[in-house]
Amino acid sequence: MVKQSIFGRMAQLAKANINSLLDQAEDPQKMLDQMVRDYTNNIAEAESAVAQTIGNLRMLQQDYNEDVKNAQDWGNKALAASRKADEYRSAGDTVDAQKFDNLAKVALQRQIASENEAKAAEPSIASQAEVVDRLKTGLDQMKGKLNQLTSKRNELVARSKTAAAQSQVHDALKSIDIMDPTSEVGRFEEKIRREEAKVLGQQELAASSLDAQFNQLEDLGEQTEIEARLAALKSGGAKPAIGAGGAASGSADVGSTVDEADFDKL
Repeated sequence: MVKQSIFGRMAQLAKANINSLLDQAEDPQKMLDQMVRDYTNNIAEAESAVAQTIGNLRMLQQDYNEDVKNAQDWGNKALAASRKADEYRSAGDTVDAQKFDNLAKVALQRQIASENEAKAAEPSIASQAEVVDRLKTGLDQMKGKLNQLTSKRNELVARSKTAAAQSQVHDALKSIDIMDPTSEVGRFEEKIRREEAKVLGQQELAASSLDAQFNQLEDLGEQTEIEARLAALKSGGAKPAIGAGGAASGSADVGSTVDEADFDKL
């Protein structure tokens, strides 16, 4: 019963369509790993059953060969006893002749028994030999399927790793696409541009403030010179500036609140 069960599983697994099973699997790699384990276990069981069956066949063959040999031995003994009986009969010894004839009959009887046992074992041996051949064929098919499964599993794992690597490369390339404003580089560039713009604004503000300070210094210097020249005029110890036919340049700004008609009264 156990042999039949194992043989049935061997036949079923040997006929299994691997590609069809993979199409129905949610995770082909896991299914292949499980199938490899199942096949390996079933092959181990099948090998044990085949070995046992072969052992039984060899025992039957040994018994058969022994029966054939016994039949031959008893045949030889019957022949030897018959010849001995003939010798005694030729010599006129009928008693010994009859004795050896009886031995020849016993030997022939045992020869027939051995031959019958050998003939009776022949169908069993033939049937068992056929079973062994079928089991060996099934076992070879299972081993072939196991090799096919292992190759398919290795191919699938390699393809899965390749696909994962390609996906990682694709994601990496996408993250550093300098033409894509949504990429990491694009966002980093935009951040730097904002910082640069901020610095430019700060520089512009600083420049405006510095120009105003210089203007204040210029105005202060002009006022100082005007006051100095006015003091010199009052003391009479200073000469008018070069080209001064009238008021010095910038004096109009100082006296911007003075009516120009007042100069005509001088």
